[in-house]
Amino acid sequence: AVGVLAAQSIGEPGTQLTMRTFHIGGTASQVHEQSFVEARNEGTVKYIDIRWNTNRAGERVAMNRQGSLVVLDTRGRELERHAVAYGAILKVEDGQHVEPGERLMEWDPYTAAILTETDGTVHFQDIVEGVSVREEQDDVTGFVQKMIIRSKDDSLVPKLVIKKGRKVLRTHLLPEKALLMVNDGDEVSAGDVLARIPRETTKTKDITGGLPRVVELFEAREPKEPAVISEIDGVVEYDETAEKVKGYIPVAVVSPEGERREYKIPKGKHISVRNGEEVRAGDALMDGPKNPHDILKVLGEKALQDYLVNEIQEVYRLQGVDINDKHIEVIVRQMMRWVLIEDVGDTGFVLDEKVDKFEFRRENERVAQDGGQPAMGRPLLLGITKASLSTDSFISAASFQETTRVLTEAAIRGALDHLRGLKENVIMGRLIPAGTGAEEYRQFDMPATEIEQPEPEEDLLILETGADDAALAQLLAGGTPPPEPKK
Repeated sequence: AVGVLAAQSIGEPGTQLTMRTFHIGGTASQVHEQSFVEARNEGTVKYIDIRWNTNRAGERVAMNRQGSLVVLDTRGRELERHAVAYGAILKVEDGQHVEPGERLMEWDPYTAAILTETDGTVHFQDIVEGVSVREEQDDVTGFVQKMIIRSKDDSLVPKLVIKKGRKVLRTHLLPEKALLMVNDGDEVSAGDVLARIPRETTKTKDITGGLPRVVELFEAREPKEPAVISEIDGVVEYDETAEKVKGYIPVAVVSPEGERREYKIPKGKHISVRNGEEVRAGDALMDGPKNPHDILKVLGEKALQDYLVNEIQEVYRLQGVDINDKHIEVIVRQMMRWVLIEDVGDTGFVLDEKVDKFEFRRENERVAQDGGQPAMGRPLLLGITKASLSTDSFISAASFQETTRVLTEAAIRGALDHLRGLKENVIMGRLIPAGTGAEEYRQFDMPATEIEQPEPEEDLLILETGADDAALAQLLAGGTPPPEPKK
């Protein structure tokens, strides 16, 4: 019943939203991206892990991604905390007193900036007109800008080199679609913007674009070109001057204990971390959507559950629809119900077998009581279709999808259906095991007691009064009995 309720709660707003989009039209449904943060409380500003530089305009520019801006009260207690984006302009100083509504920081919501951290001269490298770069005219402003394009020559790695005299201070790799904001030979100061990368979020969002996203999340599909995420906490290391190796750039993360993990960033993708930057497990090393299976592997079940609920809710929030989290959580719980056996121990499981989490725990508890070795397994994420087909009942699975395959596999295995669910009992024409059909009520005998018949008082009254039809109707309708006829 909770599953039906959850499906209805999620499905019903979808029907309203598609109608609303259809009637209103999609022309003006461009989403206004937030580009600033204002203080909600009065207090004192504190910078936490923010590295910043002052640009030519005299503005403070955040140079890292891990920083936070906090507002504290008079006792030093935290009132609010805001993550500071790379390239954000800080409008308040560390230790400054702020009033509610005062602007704390601003950023460009439509592009991601590549900033220089040092003063020097810009030199183009592998930026060849018509081969790795072309001139593009902006449809809105009419300005002509140079945009990095995918080169057919794999040996070309477009980059901006910052030099002071002959000494190379810094190298910045340029991804595809990056718009150059500087020219070859320009003098730059720390905090200046070298290039801008358009964000994908500027596309018009509505429920027609959002419903496929909901399906993608519920089916646990791997996104196209997912972001590579770090598996450990550590410091990023990669050679910015190195050439590409077979279409990718090798990037490493080294933990404080010395553990080193190598990752391959595909050609033309924007490496969103800087050399020497600290990253946490689960942080993306490049731009792109996160793969839910990677989140499960690196951060665990709780982090994945939070991610799925938030991502699904985001689609509905865009249209102002409020769905209680519990409905989505019920479905996510069923998607994460399975465990893949990696070590069988003394249990009756088979290696690489897909087992129900509750069955897994029961078997492990039984083995532990007997003093044996429990099985080890890792949690799985299954899409709603696959999770439904993985049910114990082959009758229930066959009534859903892939009927031929399900019945064939059941016949080969000699599967037995214990008819414990609702669907399989309905199909077999039995009482469903719920409500009065539940197991505990099946053997319930009601004691037979004789019911006493009430005296027919109304009939006697009618006979005694000798009322006519009109009076009788009045009496039956709840009126007073008619008076006795005069002699």
